[in-house]
Formats: sequence, structure tokens, C-alpha cells
Amino acid sequence: MKKEKPLIIITNDDGVEADGIVAIAKAFRSLGSVVVFAPDVPRSGMSCAITFTHPISYRLLIDKVYFKVYSCTGTPVDCVKLALNEVITEKPDLLISGINHGGNQGLSVHYSGTIGAAFEGCVFGIPSIAMSLSHYQPGADFSEACRLGIILAELVLQRGLPDGVYLNMNVPNIPKVKGIAVGRQSDGRWVREFLQDETDEKKSYWLAGDYVIKGQDSPDNDVTLLLEGYASLVPCKIDVTDYSFMEELKKYL
Repeated sequence: MKKEKPLIIITNDDGVEADGIVAIAKAFRSLGSVVVFAPDVPRSGMSCAITFTHPISYRLLIDKVYFKVYSCTGTPVDCVKLALNEVITEKPDLLISGINHGGNQGLSVHYSGTIGAAFEGCVFGIPSIAMSLSHYQPGADFSEACRLGIILAELVLQRGLPDGVYLNMNVPNIPKVKGIAVGRQSDGRWVREFLQDETDEKKSYWLAGDYVIKGQDSPDNDVTLLLEGYASLVPCKIDVTDYSFMEELKKYL
């Protein structure tokens, strides 16, 4: 029997009250039945962290037909695990993580709780998309990210994704994005990663830094696509095995 509406679960790492998740949840109500299940406070930089040193809990904040909002005391991955194991009774058709207030291009995929939640959705066999806006100041406008998110979500709902693959979309902070361009993760490194707190009597540091792309990186990397006015879309895999080197490594042993 065909579902009346597709079931879409939405989470993030900025917290259940963040502007980005409020905007995307409102926009996606036109696509199906929406369940928001997100951290009660910001938990950025959590990657795929899970909580096992103490129990976690959740609260139902909004309970409407085809729209529910839950707040969870765990990490973004905790939210996905708890929602899918204990709260949602049917398998969602789509998982959205975001919209993150800040970009998740390049090496950020290894640190981001936004990416971690999409990764976990993929582990559960749910077509999953991480969405981020490359904007770092208060008062971000998420309308373009929502518009492009709906386009991408409709495509994924129609065609699905390969097993073990999730999508990472970053949207530039400009009034009119040129479109969605498929690319690859940029090859670069964070440099000058800490700022010393001059007001503290003892030495303490804030995480900071600049992302520098290698000079020979390909032109279709996610950072370059953003600078050219496109939303970058990178397909990512949960299997991180390097199969070509695996065969070479066998020869060493």
C-alpha cells in the first residue's frame, strides 16, 4: 500500500531552535510528513559521536498532523539513533540534516555533527542529505538553501540513492545561486587553527583557522564551486576503504 505522504526526518547539530532547521522544516512540510528530532542545544563539531557515559532523553515539543518536533539531550547521531529505534514507528523515506549555519565543505566532513547525522541515516539505509549554508554571522537568510533543498529532496525521493551513499550540499551565501553543481571534496588543510585568549591569565585557546586548498586541486572541488556561485553537491560513502591500495598493501604483507 502506497504511503499517503513520504515521511521525512529532519535533524541538525545547531539545536532544535536554530533558524536553519526551523526554515527547512517549514519548507519541507509541502513535501510530506515531517518529524524534527534534534539536539536541545547546539552540539556542533560532534562528528559521529554517541553518548554512552550517561542516559539521554527526549521531549515532544510540537504535535500536529503530519508535523512533529522533538528535542533530544544527545548528540546529532544520538538523535538519529533514538528516533529510529524508539520513537518513529515506520522507516522514513528521507533524512535531512541541517540547514547548518556555516559551511561543511572540504575536511569539515570529518568533524561536523551535521555530516555525522546524515552518515548515520545512511547507516540505517535511509536516503540522507546534509545541508549547510556558508554563512557565519547572525541573521542568515536560508531561503535559497530551502529552495535548492526542495529540488534535491524531490529528486532523491523519486530516484533514491545507492546503498552506502549520502549527499553533502553546501550553499553559498548569495541572493541567487546559479544552481546545484556536482563535485568532489576539496583537497586542503586547516592552518593557523587556534587563537590565544589574551584576556585569560593562563594560556587558553579558541579553535579558529583558515582552510587552504592545495594549488593543484581539481576545478570541480566543493570550495571552488561555492566561490563560483554554485551550491556544491558531493556524494559521500560510509565505506572508507581504499580498495586500490588494499591490493598493494597485501603485497607488503
